[in-house]
Amino acid sequence: MSEKIPVGVLGATGMVGQRYVHLLENHPWFEVTYVAASPRSAGKLYKDAVANRWLIGADIPAGAAELTVQDANDPAKAAGKCKFVFSALEMDKEAIKALEAAYAERGIPVVSNASANRWTDDVPMLIPEINSSHLDVIREQQKHHGWDKGFIAVKPNCSLQTYMMPLYALQQAGYPVKRMIVTTLQAVSGAGYPGVPSFDMIDNIVPYIGGEEEKTEKECLKILGTVQDGRIVNAAGPVVSSTCTRVPVIDGHTATVNIEFDLKDADKPSLEEIERVWTSFTSVPQELRLPSAPEHPIVVRHEDNRPQPRRDRETEKGMACVIGRLRPCNVFDVKFVALSHNTKRGAALGGILNAELLKAKGFFDNL
Repeated sequence: MSEKIPVGVLGATGMVGQRYVHLLENHPWFEVTYVAASPRSAGKLYKDAVANRWLIGADIPAGAAELTVQDANDPAKAAGKCKFVFSALEMDKEAIKALEAAYAERGIPVVSNASANRWTDDVPMLIPEINSSHLDVIREQQKHHGWDKGFIAVKPNCSLQTYMMPLYALQQAGYPVKRMIVTTLQAVSGAGYPGVPSFDMIDNIVPYIGGEEEKTEKECLKILGTVQDGRIVNAAGPVVSSTCTRVPVIDGHTATVNIEFDLKDADKPSLEEIERVWTSFTSVPQELRLPSAPEHPIVVRHEDNRPQPRRDRETEKGMACVIGRLRPCNVFDVKFVALSHNTKRGAALGGILNAELLKAKGFFDNL
């Protein structure tokens, strides 16, 4: 394209916001021209606002470093400075919900990482390989609120990325799943910064993450749902039982998954067929050749000790679901271990992929 779309990042000084700023450097379609955060950071140059808390490892991108941080609570500040915003806000959920709506009301679309609008039935919760058809609800969302150009689209919880594409690929291949048991081993970066105190994490596993099990068990049903009469109706299944734990890993959520197919024994897929389904799976982002889309969304490894976060989280630019240890299950049908990069596919880069899909589908054409 001849000109990049100017974009903003809300919550730009936080961990996910920093990841957005870093990943959008040199993006072929988008350019960060606006950064906003809490009132205590407003008025500072971005490089000064994050000087002692830049967490990404690379240098602060030069283009964003000299931007003046604005107050994210004032959507009027964004007018004329960006066409849409990525939301990485860290606030009370109701406050986020109201603020994202305020941006949309001003004609500024919101591509959100926050959970506040995930259960709003006219807001698509996107994994582009799975439910790009949910974009159809946006026009009804705009009509419902009287918004002309603005709208809200969100991404799901990061832990779902470990198993949703493998599940969907099997469903699409004609192998519906009846029940699943999922145990997540979630990286500390998922708790943000400063996150879980080191004394609680080193030499330890924390067997509880507030709200995670509910998200893991329910959000998949919306993602697999259908658009009916201008709203998203949840799928009836599969039934998911989850246990979510925090482990001393920096990046990369791992999950152990046991699945039972909703099929007669004679119709259930073999391990070889399951692997074939996974390794051949592609979808809309690959067809559209979106810049952040992995060429291979699902990668299967055969080593006994893989996937591992340190070795496998960067697979396909951190956007693949990496699966290993596929084997029979004595209780259900099959079980496996899956890994995804929680701050890339599960957070900022997943949000960027959502924005790329929205652009490719024409939702930014008239901004």
